[in-house]
Amino acid sequence: MSNTNIKKVRTSDLELKDRLVSIQRVTKVTKGGRTFSFSAIVVVGNEDGVVGYGLGKASEVQSAIAKGVEDAKKNLVKIPVINGTIPHKQESRYSGSLVMIRPAAPGTGVIAGGAMRAVLESVGIKNVLAKSKGSSNPHNLVKATIGALCELRDAHSIARVRGISMDKVFNG
Repeated sequence: MSNTNIKKVRTSDLELKDRLVSIQRVTKVTKGGRTFSFSAIVVVGNEDGVVGYGLGKASEVQSAIAKGVEDAKKNLVKIPVINGTIPHKQESRYSGSLVMIRPAAPGTGVIAGGAMRAVLESVGIKNVLAKSKGSSNPHNLVKATIGALCELRDAHSIARVRGISMDKVFNG
């Protein structure tokens, strides 16, 4: 994932909605017996192009979710959304998960699996085709999906980087 076009966002004046992607009960075996705790991965977004994910671990479910939300608010990025879809096709890999997202026509809806769906809906994308291959681990799917979204570029940013007008971006 190239970090050149990632735009960090401050949480000061955003109305963020959180979505629980996955919660796991984990066990630590010690000499005195088993110790149970919970791990939660949470995605937050304002449904207008801002998204972030976080991981929270605690001995109670609600505490793990709250920690995940706080961690997600520290990792917000801005994603280009054009007319409810993405600007172009993008693929990304994180560990064993490979995700592919494609723009779709209006009325298509979000065609994606569980962890990918939570991320795409939190961004505010209304029409997209998505496919995941390889590992279905929710942690890796969320990271791969956000990685693919961070690599998206809209026409304005391309024109600015190349130093040309918008007409030349579309007409060559």
